[in-house]
Amino acid sequence: MLKRVAVLVAACCLVGTALTACSANSDGRPQVVVGFYPLEFVTRAIAGNLVDVTDLTSPGVEPHDLELTVRQTALVSGAALIVYEKGLAPALDQVVQNNRPKRVLDTVDVVPLRPPAAGEEAANGESMDEGDPHFWQDPTLLAKVADAVTTQLTTVLPDEAATFRSNNERLQNQFAALDKDYRAGLRTCRTRTLVVSHDAFEYLGRRYDLKIEPIAGLSPDAEPSARHIAQLSDLVKTDHITTVFSERLASPKIAQALAANAGVRTAVLDPIEGLDSSDSEANYLTLMRGNLRDIREANGCR
Repeated sequence: MLKRVAVLVAACCLVGTALTACSANSDGRPQVVVGFYPLEFVTRAIAGNLVDVTDLTSPGVEPHDLELTVRQTALVSGAALIVYEKGLAPALDQVVQNNRPKRVLDTVDVVPLRPPAAGEEAANGESMDEGDPHFWQDPTLLAKVADAVTTQLTTVLPDEAATFRSNNERLQNQFAALDKDYRAGLRTCRTRTLVVSHDAFEYLGRRYDLKIEPIAGLSPDAEPSARHIAQLSDLVKTDHITTVFSERLASPKIAQALAANAGVRTAVLDPIEGLDSSDSEANYLTLMRGNLRDIREANGCR
């Protein structure tokens, strides 16, 4: 009985005048809901404590696999602002479509998605029409989303517009510094090829002239063919690649097997789709700089 009551209370935000009540936290701050970590990082950096930010993707969860609870569905329906990326989490796409929140920022409208690189379909069986969602691996593209978030927050709290713009200016400077460090750090490398666990780094490759060779496709759960694994093994040997990269939120088994077969080491390259709980100090900027350090080591950059 108590469980049934709890479900009904959470669902009340889905209909009628309860939507207005759900758009603010109990302390009066507007409720802003984001789909996954990079969008949370940007929104918190710009909004500070002026809004209550809820990330629907918990630490340790792949955003591709997000499933919403009744409470989370209510938050989406009643929030003052939703910031998400259409196509990354189908469950969230469905909730947004069905409940039509009052303010929605779809990052695809800010950063149009590019398809995977040529050859991806043959290797991993994915449609070439499917957009690659991992735009935040290029900090200059995440900076564009930050501008759009600033504009939306200003419509939520017009009196705080100056604060939002000031915070965004600081964030833009951090993105510019990160981009500068990547361009300098990857200017001269022994090899420019990265073998990675899934196809999450093509925006990084385009920005910094790296060739990305993924084991799996856009989804980390995609199963690569035996032929594709054999081709990668040959590539590792012929191109004298030193490292096969796995990642934090997906199984490293295939990457480890490929590395063992080719006689090279493994390391972690974080796609920053979400955080794990092992490092409370980690954020987008620290993780991107950690990736830069590991790429420089693996590829002999100087």
